[in-house]
Amino acid sequence: MLPFGLPQIDTRLASGGLDGAALHEIAGASASWSDDAAATLFAAGLAARFAAVQGMTVLWALSRFDLYAPGLEQVGLGPGKVLYAQGRKDSEVLALAEDALRDGSLACVIAEVKAADQTATRRLQLAASDGRTPMLLYRRHRSRERSPLAQPSAAMTRWSIAAAPSTALPHAGIGRGQWTIELVRQRGGNPFSLLVEACDDQGCLALPAAVADRATTPVGASIRAA
Repeated sequence: MLPFGLPQIDTRLASGGLDGAALHEIAGASASWSDDAAATLFAAGLAARFAAVQGMTVLWALSRFDLYAPGLEQVGLGPGKVLYAQGRKDSEVLALAEDALRDGSLACVIAEVKAADQTATRRLQLAASDGRTPMLLYRRHRSRERSPLAQPSAAMTRWSIAAAPSTALPHAGIGRGQWTIELVRQRGGNPFSLLVEACDDQGCLALPAAVADRATTPVGASIRAA
C-alpha cells in the first residue's frame, strides 16, 4: 500500500492509499497538452514513490516515445530508475505490461494506450495481483469529445488530472505547478476531487497554502452532506 501522505486524500481512499498489487488508471481531464503533461507527471511521481519504497526499477511501456526525461526527473523518476519498452500498437504495449507485471521484479509498471477494453483491464488486474506489482494504465485521449475513463474497466482506482494555475508569487517568477486531481471511481469508496500542488522531486504532492489553511472540516463531511 502506498499512501499519498495527505490526509485529505488518504482518508478518502477505501484502502488508505494505492494498492501495490492492483491496476490504477490515469487520464488527462482533457486532450490539451497541459492536462496531458499533468497526467504524465502524476503517473511518474507515483512510480517514483513506488520505486523509492521498494528500491527497484520502473518499466514504462508505450507505442510512441514522446516523454521528456528532464521533466520526469523533476518529479523523482530519474534515468537510473526507469526502463522503457516500445510496442508498435496498443495490444503489444498491453502484452509487454502484462508480462512485466507477472515477472514480479519491478517496482511499478506504466503503460500508455489509447484503447484497452474490459477484458484487457481484467488481465492487467490479475497480472498485478499475481506479481504483487502496481500497474498504472495511462489512457491517452482518442478524441477531444470523450473521456478515456468513460470506458468500462476493472481498475481499482481511476484518476482524472487537470492542470490548474499556479499560486501567484510575491516576486517575478513561476510558482509550483498545481493540479486538480479527481478520483472518478474507486472500489468500495466515493469519488472526490482536490486541488493540489504538483509532485516535488520525490514524487510527493502537497496542499496549496490556501487549502491547507482553511477552517478544519471533517474529511468527507461535504460528501456526507451532499
